[in-house]
Amino acid sequence: MPTVAPLDLDGHCVSAVFLHDVPHFALADGAIHRLDHGHKWQEVHDGLLAATLDQQKSRLITGGEDGKVFSSAGDTSELLAEAGRKWITSVASGPQGAIAYAAGKTAFVRFADGKVKEFQHPRSVEGVAFSPKGMRFGVARYNGATLHFPATDGKPVELEWAGAHTGITFSPDGNFLVTTMQENALHGWKLSDGKHMRMSGYPAKVKSLSWSAKGKWLASSGAQAAIVWPFSGKDGPMGKAPLELGTRGNAMVTAVACHPSQDVAAIGYDDGMVMAVRFADLKEVLLRRPGKGAITSMMWDREERRVVFGSETGDCGVIDIAG
Repeated sequence: MPTVAPLDLDGHCVSAVFLHDVPHFALADGAIHRLDHGHKWQEVHDGLLAATLDQQKSRLITGGEDGKVFSSAGDTSELLAEAGRKWITSVASGPQGAIAYAAGKTAFVRFADGKVKEFQHPRSVEGVAFSPKGMRFGVARYNGATLHFPATDGKPVELEWAGAHTGITFSPDGNFLVTTMQENALHGWKLSDGKHMRMSGYPAKVKSLSWSAKGKWLASSGAQAAIVWPFSGKDGPMGKAPLELGTRGNAMVTAVACHPSQDVAAIGYDDGMVMAVRFADLKEVLLRRPGKGAITSMMWDREERRVVFGSETGDCGVIDIAG
């Protein structure tokens, strides 16, 4: 039976991650907590809005209401960038130590040498993400997405689809781009030919996405089950039905985290429950009973035996699958 080591914090957990195998919890109040031979924390932002691990999983990159971007590891933090009085609403990590962040209508890329490049947009930038291949990053915006090539002065590629696009992710092979939308839907593009992929029918907004180990599946929140779209074919999920994992009639899925090597997903619900479900046969294992608030963030550790989780009410913790 899995065991849970709880950490009761006060406030909304934006991101729960493993950093050097140490559980870290980035909270909306701007503090980063960690379970490192006891409970430790540091105050980083005056209001934290976005957090992501860098590509080496060695630093936590955060953006805040204070207009600052920090890199944190352990009890040290380094200021990477500032955007004046504008809120940093999205951050992403890229290759060669590059990071991207968004403030208002501007997306920024900061290279490892500290040089910063700006990319202006007609409407506010809602999400940023780097492609897994080459120095290319995408921006979610109103009526679509934009691809930029920050290392060159190449023209951006505009991908149009009506509506407000709020988040963005590339498939691990770099062949597909998927956005979350203000309406209850995902939208995707096949990047080689610009073909559209409509993934709709959700009862709620999709706020959590996770690619499976080899990128063959994309798990999503926003329904009474984790909706898992197939991306193994050359046209992705077009014309195919998704899997529905961990269906519960009285709860909504609010967070998903695919296993690092197997076709299994950890699924978090709006009542605080966490389940693990296998894609092949839909077999379910209860990892955590319901808690105080909706699960907001989860991640597996490198040994694939622990899951760290955070919630909107601050009841966080670590689940040891092996008990």
